Amino acid sequence: MNHSDEILSILREEIEQYDNRTRCDETGTVIEVGDGIATVYGLNRAVYGELVQFDTGVHGIVLDLKRDSVGVVLLGSEDGLHEGSAVSRTGRAADVPVGDAMIGRTVNALGEPIDGLGPIETTERRPIEREASGVVSREPVNQPMQTGILAIDAMVPIGRGQRELIIGDRQTGKTSIAIDTILNQKGQDMICIYVAIGQKASTVARLRGTLEKYSALDYSIIVSATAADGAPQQYIAPYAGAAIGEYFMSQGRDVLIVYDDLSKHAVAYRTLSLLLRRSPGREAYPGDVFYLHSRLLERACRLTPEYGGGSMTALPIIETLAGDVSAYIPTNVISITDGQIYLENDLFFAGQRPAINVGLSVSRVGGAAQTKAIKKTAGTLRIDLARFRELEVFTQFSSDLDKDTQQALEHGKRLMEILKQPLCHPMPVWRQAVILYAATNGLLSDVPLDRVRDFVQKFADSLPDSLLTEIQSTGTLTGTAAEQIREALKTYKDQVSAAWQA
Repeated sequence: MNHSDEILSILREEIEQYDNRTRCDETGTVIEVGDGIATVYGLNRAVYGELVQFDTGVHGIVLDLKRDSVGVVLLGSEDGLHEGSAVSRTGRAADVPVGDAMIGRTVNALGEPIDGLGPIETTERRPIEREASGVVSREPVNQPMQTGILAIDAMVPIGRGQRELIIGDRQTGKTSIAIDTILNQKGQDMICIYVAIGQKASTVARLRGTLEKYSALDYSIIVSATAADGAPQQYIAPYAGAAIGEYFMSQGRDVLIVYDDLSKHAVAYRTLSLLLRRSPGREAYPGDVFYLHSRLLERACRLTPEYGGGSMTALPIIETLAGDVSAYIPTNVISITDGQIYLENDLFFAGQRPAINVGLSVSRVGGAAQTKAIKKTAGTLRIDLARFRELEVFTQFSSDLDKDTQQALEHGKRLMEILKQPLCHPMPVWRQAVILYAATNGLLSDVPLDRVRDFVQKFADSLPDSLLTEIQSTGTLTGTAAEQIREALKTYKDQVSAAWQA
């Protein structure tokens, strides 16, 4: 009896160990491979989003689960793969390395360095797909995230933890706004992540050069899935960027992440879905293309102190065709985000840069996060500009205008002039407040139109440091400070008016 018990216990032990062994080493076989997709038989326990490894060393992600096979997208070359190749489970979801060592580096969609500066030493990894923070762990957005672009900070303010869409046709300055915003975070204790999806490698290299030139790489990370990379890399790149950002957010730090651009991301996902033989829907996109972007953008938020207290601000970019914001992907992303900055072709070619259409641009939460000095000085700016654009249309063919209309037009022209801003020249809060105060209060009405921009910039430079430090540190414009600006402006005008007359 004892002998049979012993045999039973040995058999039981063997069976248990055998079960464990098969569970860990579960392997499958490639049935068919092509176009970056492998159909695999035998991975019965594989889960959606799991990382698998082929016998050539290439990794793949399980993106399709059928009754008798799984669809795997390849994260590398399909050279050497053929029918009958072995595939093994890794038992973990697709993940990326995270940590402070990533700062200043350019990595691919898998977090591997592609800048030739050696390996990245990190100790932690995070899954690229993660459920967004719940309602309880979120704080209201009430801290400003200065872009340094006067038109945005004055009229479409962005707060830390907000998602603000940048939308417009190709070559209207969408990426430029994102880069200026990154440059303006210098000294703001903000980690910036730029995710390039389907861009030319030369464009990404030029962007890296710009960040390096202005010492912005010290606090930036570039995640690049270029046009030369396959659809799978372009598909996972933004999620990888979000995972890297969430690491810093969980440590109580502030993060700015730019997705450039989500139109190409949707196209990459459409490619994968069609290759996996999923049913096409509107514009041939699969039915879950809304979820593709909603689960990504919902990860941007501001956390309560109990959950880390950090924030992640997202600036997704969408490219429109001929200004059509009612297309499928633009409408989807507009409905997910907390506002949009709309860039217009006509304004861009008319020399108004950044070419922001004030009427169509909106921030749904930024007003609560706006700096007091800017809020106070930019009060009537949006209304004045709306009135100016309306009058401009009606008065194109009219020569005899009454005094009030003429005055409103002249005022509007000066406001448009001060909103023009060169590339890579973000403005600090004090300069914005000074310029807005002078412009919105009509103090520039006697300055010739072609000299307005030059005049306000030089006037701002001539102000005493004590006044600027006060505005910058307190974020408010007191009555005394406003009076000081008026007095200084009057004196400065007297100094330069002789040169105008000459």
